[in-house]
Amino acid sequence: MNLAYPDLNGWLQILLYFVVLLALVKPLGLFMAKVYSGEKHFFSVLLGWLERCFYKISGIDAKAEMNWKQYSGAVMGFSLLSMIGLYALLRMQAWLGLNPMAQPNLTPDLAFNTAASFTTNTNWQSYGGESTMSYASQMAGLAVHNFFSAATGMAVLVALIRGFARKNSSTIGNFWTDMTRGIVYILLPLCLLWTVLLASQGVVQTFSAYATATLMESQQVAEQKDATGTITQKAAIVTEQSIAVGPVASQIAIKQLGTNGGGFFNVNSAHPFENPTPLSNFLEMLAILLIPAALCYTFGVMVSDTRQGWALLAAMTLLLLPFLLFCVCAEQGGNPKFIPLGIEQSAGNMEGKEQRFGSVNSALWASATTAASNGSVNAMHDSFTPLGGLVPLILIQFGEVIFGGIGSGLYGMLVFVIISVFIAGLMVGRTPEYLGKKIHAFEMKMASIAILVTPIIVLVGTAIAVMVAAGKAGVFNTGPQGFSEVLYAFSSAGNNNGSAFAGLSANTPFYNIALGIAMLLGRFCIIVPVLAIAGSLAAKKTVPVSAGTLPTHTPLFVAILMGIVVLVGVLTYVPALALGPIAEHFNLMK
Repeated sequence: MNLAYPDLNGWLQILLYFVVLLALVKPLGLFMAKVYSGEKHFFSVLLGWLERCFYKISGIDAKAEMNWKQYSGAVMGFSLLSMIGLYALLRMQAWLGLNPMAQPNLTPDLAFNTAASFTTNTNWQSYGGESTMSYASQMAGLAVHNFFSAATGMAVLVALIRGFARKNSSTIGNFWTDMTRGIVYILLPLCLLWTVLLASQGVVQTFSAYATATLMESQQVAEQKDATGTITQKAAIVTEQSIAVGPVASQIAIKQLGTNGGGFFNVNSAHPFENPTPLSNFLEMLAILLIPAALCYTFGVMVSDTRQGWALLAAMTLLLLPFLLFCVCAEQGGNPKFIPLGIEQSAGNMEGKEQRFGSVNSALWASATTAASNGSVNAMHDSFTPLGGLVPLILIQFGEVIFGGIGSGLYGMLVFVIISVFIAGLMVGRTPEYLGKKIHAFEMKMASIAILVTPIIVLVGTAIAVMVAAGKAGVFNTGPQGFSEVLYAFSSAGNNNGSAFAGLSANTPFYNIALGIAMLLGRFCIIVPVLAIAGSLAAKKTVPVSAGTLPTHTPLFVAILMGIVVLVGVLTYVPALALGPIAEHFNLMK
């Protein structure tokens, strides 16, 4: 094991990040609680006309409430229709305008994978954005779905919060109202601010065609083929370079704030036009965890006990920090194979990383993006050391609840809370309860489904991929590294993260379809049980606190909750991890 602590500058960067993040939790969390509670706020005065206009055009009664089945139907129906619309757009982008580079239509399997990816807030990309997507597809398709999927996740969370807050109620809110308010009052203003900030740092924002530059020396390009043997690049002599540009800053804002992660360019936020400066890097990293962290305080306000929100935020932060520091130390330690060769590694392992960010910021980004279901990268995770790469992989496999996706992370953590209070109740021989609501068999069944579905998707999908010829054809690296790449791909898809380990040829019919199915199951097989829990809890009465009630805002409960999250993740995935990054680490140390 080759670990090294960061220098003072590295510690200060990590400290500054968390200080700014935590300082913004209360004001943003309080604002979002007002939005979803229907209270008057600054943007309701400024943008209220836009919300009302949408209701009038669509014929929605904003005051009409839904039970959990109606809410689930609205979520599923909206997601299905929006996915079909995106699929159609991608299949017809060549004819729809705003396509200065004449990008062709996507193939059916790639269009399905991309539509499933952006509908589920996964944003897995089996394509290079600058070489595949038109401006219309980037903006009207992908960026719009970044808003839709993020707002849907927040709406489901708010419905679950109402389940805890209400009593003897048959309804949990109105999906259309919750989604509209999330977009109009939260995501749009924040994205406008972030777009301006990022553009000020040099992030590109233009509708111009790609620029060209004449090379000082011509280059001979050899013929290239994909995993199926199809020629993807003919042999040629290149004399000019095409420099991709486009409406980038606006898409980067929502990809980060909405924990989407789908980059405009193929290399995501490692691209200098997408992330040019240390300040833009800080702003983009901050945006990853900003809303997920603030939603913890929103939860506390809406259930009338802010201590509960702080307890959940503490659990998330304390779970993230040790993994983050381990990843930083692993990358700072460098490659152990270089030590006998006398190669200087004072900056740590810099393979696959940008010099302007360094190994500390790369490890911080990798940990934040996989703790949230963001998926964006500013370095190639495949180039991390085996132990450094283990951290983002296991953070995904914890179920995206250590901050997690926008909305989805907190409702996933609340499922773990239900499991935790149930186990604690068994230990003392009492019916478990949380926030005055008794936890019975139905809630436990739904929570169990929500927890078990993603490991089944990940492990079964990985097993199939490494057994069938179509799956093995896309694996370029042999041994543990190749297995890690496949495991990472299905972990990322099943948990709706979207980041990739690289080294895997995923743009094939097998992986496009298999990963697309994994994304859909990983999203909606959790949303429906969560809404069922919300409906069941809302219908219950609130029981008063008694001497046997387990306090759920104390350090003891935070420790229990953290233990349950880690225990479930470890017991589920350690055998698979032992075959991948752990085995690779021991091979590297030989």
